[in-house]
Amino acid sequence: MKKKMLGLGLTFAMVLPVFAQEKEADRVENAGTVMKEILNAPDSIPQSVLDKADCVVILPSVLKFAIGIGGSYGRGVMTCRGGSTFHGPWGAPTMMALEGGSAGLQLGGNATDFVLLLMSPRSAKSILSSKVKLGGDASAAAGPVGRNASAETDVTMRAEILSYSRSRGLFAGISLEGSTLRPDNDANKKLYGKEVSASDIVFKNAVPVPASAKALLATLQKASPRNKSKGN
Repeated sequence: MKKKMLGLGLTFAMVLPVFAQEKEADRVENAGTVMKEILNAPDSIPQSVLDKADCVVILPSVLKFAIGIGGSYGRGVMTCRGGSTFHGPWGAPTMMALEGGSAGLQLGGNATDFVLLLMSPRSAKSILSSKVKLGGDASAAAGPVGRNASAETDVTMRAEILSYSRSRGLFAGISLEGSTLRPDNDANKKLYGKEVSASDIVFKNAVPVPASAKALLATLQKASPRNKSKGN
């Protein structure tokens, strides 16, 4: 009996890490699907805006957890252009978490996809190292929508983070002020099978690109192969 119980314990110990890794890999794949669908939509993120983004955060199916307060809980991925100045190709993703509440997060009963564009090296480096409050630690604004919309508006040029949402097929800029965004290093450990920080993933190429992220990176590389922001 003891041998049987020991065998079951060892089986669970082997299966659980694999299950956890597959769960995070599914999240990365879902992020790739969301990004592809949004970029293929007729009224999407303006090309001039995407071309000036250092990093992109995709949070599929963010859920509201408190009625009337606007609380939210989401898990997703962040991928950045390579190099210390974010001038290289899109790199291996780091897992991210969105938490908190604000009036801008009244999602009703629907799951909502979020896409955040990080428009400055400072915002990217801050989020990779610690929890950042949107609208507080980093300026945030609803992103402009439409293929031909300009990235040169006052709001777009001032904001360090531009945010978008998609619910029931409708895509729009949305304010996420009051929410917090942070690296999900527990999820990174599950995805990559070892302890690895968000900053090491982005800046030190500490891990290879997982198979689950290849579609996401191919989509972004095709849509915006070069960083066109000033200083890059």
